[in-house]
Amino acid sequence: MAKKGMLFIISAPSGSGKTSLCKRVVKNVKNLKHSISHTTRAPRPREKEGINYFFVSEEQFQKKIKKNEFVEWAKVHQNYYGTSVKMIRDYIDKGTDLILDLDVQGAEQLRKKFEKDAVFVFIIPPSLKTLHVRLKDRGSDSDREILRRMSEADKELSFYEKYDYILVNRDLEETAEQLQSIIISERCRTNRFSFPKNFYSR
Repeated sequence: MAKKGMLFIISAPSGSGKTSLCKRVVKNVKNLKHSISHTTRAPRPREKEGINYFFVSEEQFQKKIKKNEFVEWAKVHQNYYGTSVKMIRDYIDKGTDLILDLDVQGAEQLRKKFEKDAVFVFIIPPSLKTLHVRLKDRGSDSDREILRRMSEADKELSFYEKYDYILVNRDLEETAEQLQSIIISERCRTNRFSFPKNFYSR
């Protein structure tokens, strides 16, 4: 019985908790890996190369674009982000599921190439006021940057109808459990399996 790997695409406005959710779910769900993106932005405190992101210069990123090394890439908040097409194909072929933390632009690009292998989940905050508080509490952005992210969040929320599932992140643990349930359920769909002939013959 053969089973290809699946892609779980998680999108959310910045500050909605999608990265924390992805990390928690990967810890609790077997055979699930967290995709590592390339980015041109500077590392935040406690972020590590090859664990949170692959940090590259804009020149290096542009070279990878020209070589078609990204399945998706986008410029978000003045920085570039991209996902390696080779990494995705390797995981799918090995039967390993992959969770990807992508903005709405990246999700749209990936949808065109891997829609049959992907499940799309949109994470939203309980309110924009809550989102603003979370961005402030994070302490990594200036007031001007927070205002820009809030403006972007308003635009990103309009994409929710394109996703298979929507989760309201009121409580991280509860939302993580919901996301885990989605992953486990999707793994059991009939179209995820391929049975050889005479599989049940004796």
